Amino acid sequence: MADGRYYITTAIDYVNSRPHIGTAFEKIAADVLARYHRFKGDDTFFAMGNDEHSLNVEKEARKQGMEPLAYCDEMEGQFTEIWQSLSLSYDRFIRTTDPDHAKAVGELFRRIEARGDIYKDVYRGLYCVSCENFYQEKDLVDGLCPVHKTPAEEIEEENYFFKLSAYAEKLLAHIEANEDFIRPEIRKNEIVNVIKSGLIDVSVSRSTRGWGIPLPSDDSHVVYVWFDALINYITAAGFPDDDEKFARYWPADAHIIGKDITRFHCIIWPAMLMSAGIALPRTVYAHGFITVDGQKISKSIGNVIDPRELVDEFGADAVRYYFMREVSFEQDGDFSKRQLLVRHNADLANDLGNLLNRLAGMTKKYIGDVFPTLDAKEDDGILRDLAKDVACRYAGHIENYQFNDALRAVWELVRRGNQYVEESTPWTLAKDPEKRARLETVLYNVAESLRITACLTYPVMPAKAAELLTALGVTEDPAAMRLDTHTVWRTEPEAGQKLAVTQPLFPRLEEEATA
Repeated sequence: MADGRYYITTAIDYVNSRPHIGTAFEKIAADVLARYHRFKGDDTFFAMGNDEHSLNVEKEARKQGMEPLAYCDEMEGQFTEIWQSLSLSYDRFIRTTDPDHAKAVGELFRRIEARGDIYKDVYRGLYCVSCENFYQEKDLVDGLCPVHKTPAEEIEEENYFFKLSAYAEKLLAHIEANEDFIRPEIRKNEIVNVIKSGLIDVSVSRSTRGWGIPLPSDDSHVVYVWFDALINYITAAGFPDDDEKFARYWPADAHIIGKDITRFHCIIWPAMLMSAGIALPRTVYAHGFITVDGQKISKSIGNVIDPRELVDEFGADAVRYYFMREVSFEQDGDFSKRQLLVRHNADLANDLGNLLNRLAGMTKKYIGDVFPTLDAKEDDGILRDLAKDVACRYAGHIENYQFNDALRAVWELVRRGNQYVEESTPWTLAKDPEKRARLETVLYNVAESLRITACLTYPVMPAKAAELLTALGVTEDPAAMRLDTHTVWRTEPEAGQKLAVTQPLFPRLEEEATA
């Protein structure tokens, strides 16, 4: 990140089927990062979208008796409906059929061609239709596509090629000089090994007048889908016409992608940018997969889970919390609806929701319709000191893509709040009028720890964090909160602040309802 701005992208998605929970996992994480950087006060731009020029998309459209663009229009509605149900706060939803994207693709191709890095030749080799990727024999696993485990087709056609092989040493030098360029470390090592094993030039066109963006110099070819799709990241940032926007947001601070597409993003994409004379993204983060019963999500296996179904059952914020708390972003993680229920009831309903309910009940019962006040002489500093430590660790974890560790730290504060109530025994203090100052101090400390908890969980659970702040009587707009000021312990409440708990923050769910 530079100059108080932050640009984050996700991979754009094929629209030959609806999003599943693995796709949602990536988008939620990117949204948490975008919301966190807004929380820091950064001028944040968040882009995601759909990859529509795939031959598989065209086949699906024809199968349904539709023109490809009409089909993509319909699928855009299905995708954005799911993303909005998950409270994703993207600033640009880009489609590769957008006019400004076609212009960006043409301009970048012209720049690479002018550099002398494009030539025409005949491609003879292996091609996987499902992932629309060209493979070398050595890349196959038992003769099968390493991603789809299906036979690669032998094809021969005249294509335009990009001189990827000319950029091997430059790529290695860039990776060596920029330790955060490829994360996590295991993905960096994989990419370095691929480059050192030898790069070959890659096809960047298909010889057809069909579905796709025509080459600027030869309209009998369309731009190869991956070459087309990668360019979306600079299109969204204003390339080539909006110089002010492009200067502001490019290079991207983070490309968030799945671990199966690192070669495109960490080898081909940066080489394309080098050829065109454009700065490289600062970080490409390749996350692990969400699996179901230990298997990769696949329509053929029949283990696809629609994220909208989970939102309808558990609520968006509980789903967001589960994926960010349960799974390490770096590694694969197995989805369990049972564990989602456990997280909801244990962490959200019992730990957080119950602490708020206890605070509201004790405050009303022991001091009435007023907000407790802090007496410095009666303060023990227990929750205050922990809150400061948690806020510091939380920020470090988020910026290192360790979302589960960030939430684990926040829950130390939540659980310590419940322990603090038990240790401080407000019900005993309430029996002695001389202990009124200590009683109110205890209640205030619990309330303040919950306010800070709400601030820290806002990037992950925006709706419930806002609801928690309202219940605590905080009138500030959550979207205007800032990390450096709003996670600092306050010694007095807002003027006129009152608790306003009208319903459970997270009603406990019955196990039978989610079986």
